[in-house]
Amino acid sequence: MSTRFEGHGGVSLAADVAGAPGQPPVILLHGGGQTRYAWGAAARRLAREGYHVISLDLRGHGESDWAPDGDYSMDAFVGDLAAVIDTLDMPPALVGASMGGATSFLAVGESRRTIASALVLVDIVPHVRPEGVQHIREFMRGNPEGFASVEEAADAVSRYLPHRPRPKDPSGLRKNLRLGEDGRYYWHWDPAFLDDRGADMSGRMAAAAAGVDIPTLLVRGKNSELVTAEGARRLRALVPQLEYVDVRGAAHMVAGDRNDAFNNAVIGFLERAAPA
Repeated sequence: MSTRFEGHGGVSLAADVAGAPGQPPVILLHGGGQTRYAWGAAARRLAREGYHVISLDLRGHGESDWAPDGDYSMDAFVGDLAAVIDTLDMPPALVGASMGGATSFLAVGESRRTIASALVLVDIVPHVRPEGVQHIREFMRGNPEGFASVEEAADAVSRYLPHRPRPKDPSGLRKNLRLGEDGRYYWHWDPAFLDDRGADMSGRMAAAAAGVDIPTLLVRGKNSELVTAEGARRLRALVPQLEYVDVRGAAHMVAGDRNDAFNNAVIGFLERAAPA
């Protein structure tokens, strides 16, 4: 079922909801440049396991509103998440990939109250490889003129993710694209979102770690271009209760690369930390 939430500053946020409202809630937050559809299989699996699942489109992404003032700061994303949490009857488990993980981490660590029952970080830590960040930004800034077809967009993704087999039918990618008035396809996010991507979050995340006192799991792609084993070790030094899983055969897009292994790791953790 699709629904909407009112986020920070009145921005309307799109979401898919699965599972009964009385079940333990889980909020899924995608990475920068993605949409809530990145969680399709994971959301269905979590609902089957007895959770109330909210897959959120972050502001400026997917079917959520673009920020009228162009505010795509981390404060705005954290404010959106806090607004959604405030609609729930109990603290949710938070599962965030990349930027969604940073948002979740800051929301938990900087809050003066317990706002979540558990935290899953998907391939994000305070100290990431700068060259990996640059690689992602270059892809996101590429093709500002859009694509003539979904197939052309799929070709661009294949060049960016050469380890992942190109799907024979790329039509599923359409959910990550919007059709412009000029008849060309564009990524389904506000280009102004990139204007706020220059800030280094490492210091803020490291400072917030002192407030992260709930069960926490890091799921890292074994072949991640962003998170190194050393980065994971440094996070564990900041968050002593951290559990850590490497997913073999996966890079930064862990859920997309090895969905079954990703789901098993998250479900196993939640069964211990936030049981349904």
